[in-house]
Amino acid sequence: MKKTLFALISTLVLLPAAWSQDRIYRCGNEYTNNATQAKERGCKVVEGGNVTVLQGSRASGGAAPAVRAAAPAAPSAPSAGPRVVSQEQKARDSDARVILEDELRKAQSRHDELKKEYNDGFPQRTALEMRNPQGYIERTNDLKAALTRAEADVEGIKRELNRIR
Repeated sequence: MKKTLFALISTLVLLPAAWSQDRIYRCGNEYTNNATQAKERGCKVVEGGNVTVLQGSRASGGAAPAVRAAAPAAPSAPSAGPRVVSQEQKARDSDARVILEDELRKAQSRHDELKKEYNDGFPQRTALEMRNPQGYIERTNDLKAALTRAEADVEGIKRELNRIR
């Protein structure tokens, strides 16, 4: 009896909160909960589920956006979007190359550090590992896995650099 009464009272308390939620209207790519504004713009009610809208961010800096010249695509080639001016593409490629070269230096540095620490499978034991041999084995395995990942990172960055050259 008490459980049923408690469930009934809690349902009655929570019911107005569920009714008080506003309707959400979709106006193209925008969402609003202002009914008068939605009616003026001819928006549609969003049914079934919650809507989460994240505000986009604009590129910082006072520079105006670059104007792209759109070259007509060949009739036989499928259009993949607006074409980019070759000078702009060269600038993008050089920026990408600089970034990748910097990442390669960092990855190689990390690889060299791990290789030195790994010491061909026999890393330097710490005082704690002298007492706990299992910790040494685990650290050696972790170093080997990290070294393998670092090698894969270096190889991946080298492939990416070769692709854009």
